[in-house]
Amino acid sequence: MQAGVQEMDIRTPVIFYANHAYWWDGFWSQLCTEEFFHQRLHIIIELQQLQKHRFFTRIGAFSLDQSRPKSLPATLNYAAELLAAQSDRQNALWIFPQGKIEHVDKRPLVFYKGTASMVERLLEKVPQVYLVSVVSRIEYLGEQKPELFLSFKEPKLVSRATFAGKENLTESMREMTERHLDELTGKIQHGELDDAMTILRGKASVNQKSEKFGRLLRFGRSRHRS
Repeated sequence: MQAGVQEMDIRTPVIFYANHAYWWDGFWSQLCTEEFFHQRLHIIIELQQLQKHRFFTRIGAFSLDQSRPKSLPATLNYAAELLAAQSDRQNALWIFPQGKIEHVDKRPLVFYKGTASMVERLLEKVPQVYLVSVVSRIEYLGEQKPELFLSFKEPKLVSRATFAGKENLTESMREMTERHLDELTGKIQHGELDDAMTILRGKASVNQKSEKFGRLLRFGRSRHRS
């Protein structure tokens, strides 16, 4: 995790914008919020996904219906109001600007302008907002079960004076996400994971169980010979 991510001023709202390659992306926002940030969490999820998985509403999710363009301004205004509301915790929103699930290696990424439009609306209510790039990738690294890798970039502070328009901000976020994904992929490929931390462990995989059994078997034979 880059410096500054856990040192953000809690009086300034933050938008985490992430790639969208897996249907359970919303769970990771909850996990990271509980582990690192303790923020007042909100998540925007595409309407069809939220209808299929209503339990996401329990962790602060609400929907964005891209099939009804006339409803988008109201949704973006609602999100801006949530982020600008008074709170004893930092107001945080996780959003997926791709708008739909796509393969993690797809290039170029396509970002909708909704996130930038929300920033524009939010800056009418607050003087500044943090933007944080988050990327995720799932890999099998010598295990039966996959491993999830998450990476956070240093927060970017956007103010009324530095906001360069929806088109420019959307393109900047898209380029950042592509570079960020490529950087994470390179680290995984080259095994440069010394600074990684484990925040959740699942049940032991089959290969881990078999390796443990093998060690116990060898230990038992050693004791028998001695």
